[in-house]
Amino acid sequence: MKKEPYFLPCTLSPMKHWKTYLDRQNAAYTSVAPSSAFDADMVVVIPCYNEPGLFDTLHNLRTRARPSAKVMTLVVINSGEHSDETSIVQNRVTYEQAVYFADKYNEPGFHFFPVLFEGLPRKHAGVGLARKIGMDTAVAHFLHNENSPGVIVSLDADCTVSDNFLTAIHDAFFHESRPDVTVHHFRHRVEKNDPALENAVRQYEAYIRYFRDMLRQTGFPWYYHTIGSAFAVTADAYVRVGGMGRQQGGEDFYFLQKVFALGKVKELNDACVYPLARFSDRIPFGTGPALQKIMEEPDGTLKVYSRKSFSELKRLFEIKNSLFKKENKDLLTAMSQLHPSLAEFLLLNGFPEDMADCNKNSASLATFQKRFFHHFNAFRIIKYLNAVHPDPFPYEKITGISDKS
Repeated sequence: MKKEPYFLPCTLSPMKHWKTYLDRQNAAYTSVAPSSAFDADMVVVIPCYNEPGLFDTLHNLRTRARPSAKVMTLVVINSGEHSDETSIVQNRVTYEQAVYFADKYNEPGFHFFPVLFEGLPRKHAGVGLARKIGMDTAVAHFLHNENSPGVIVSLDADCTVSDNFLTAIHDAFFHESRPDVTVHHFRHRVEKNDPALENAVRQYEAYIRYFRDMLRQTGFPWYYHTIGSAFAVTADAYVRVGGMGRQQGGEDFYFLQKVFALGKVKELNDACVYPLARFSDRIPFGTGPALQKIMEEPDGTLKVYSRKSFSELKRLFEIKNSLFKKENKDLLTAMSQLHPSLAEFLLLNGFPEDMADCNKNSASLATFQKRFFHHFNAFRIIKYLNAVHPDPFPYEKITGISDKS
């Protein structure tokens, strides 16, 4: 396929550190490699466990608009030591069907490549490890073909996508203002005309956007939503942050926070992912458990962190620059002007020590700001929000506030 020209910044890192990264990983997980004869520019990674609906996703992808680049869809069909026999059998059937699907539909410039992993360690088996296997394999593929601009697209096995999904991602990465990561729009599909599920998932989506908007209003720089099926990342950025974690849930959140901190994030609001809304207990948190929690609420309404808790956090972020090169006594004076619950949280969680570190290691205000949010990151924000709810800040109902955020 003829490729249109694209532009890369002269600061693009050499690939030698990719090999160093891969050498530290479990070689067994990247031993089943796609053919180097197919030199992909973009690799779509799909973890798949006990998912008979996978082929809705694959057929959807193959009918979408094609970018001027070679695209490979890598399906990581996986199970763990603890997986039940029914799921293992379903995975084997899915794998055989996926091999047949690839043989039938692979074409120049657009390939499908399924892999099957069984008996993954109980401690790590799950979506995080499966996603990591796929993304590490993508890095190895790009390295083998010396394709340093390679892009990894993260998707799930229950998703469909908008027609421009692949072209929008390609256009974002293969141009001069190249980001490290793109974050995609999402809207869950609800099947079988289930009003209760529809109501729950729309509340959950409203909460994700409410939380994003509240973070943005506080002045936190990395406010973007973190959904495993709704981002893409350069292979180089992926390696620079140490790759995907092996968490059995929430791996997208942990990984994306590290990538966001690199500083080059682009939101693609016109590229949309449509995950299937459904209840699930496969992971301890995420969409499935959240929907179940909403359904179990007595009034069927999701309770969320209060707007007041975010506005108090905003006050802290607004004074951060004034803490640059200040002594501890000045810091304590500034903290005393904050809400008592926030001030107490800061003291209990080592904020004075964190600010001492920021000032000791920052020659400029810009460096201080960066180190400030290294300490007061998304994990610290969530810890703060949990500490101040429901006392002194009561939870609020998502209905009635999301449109006002």
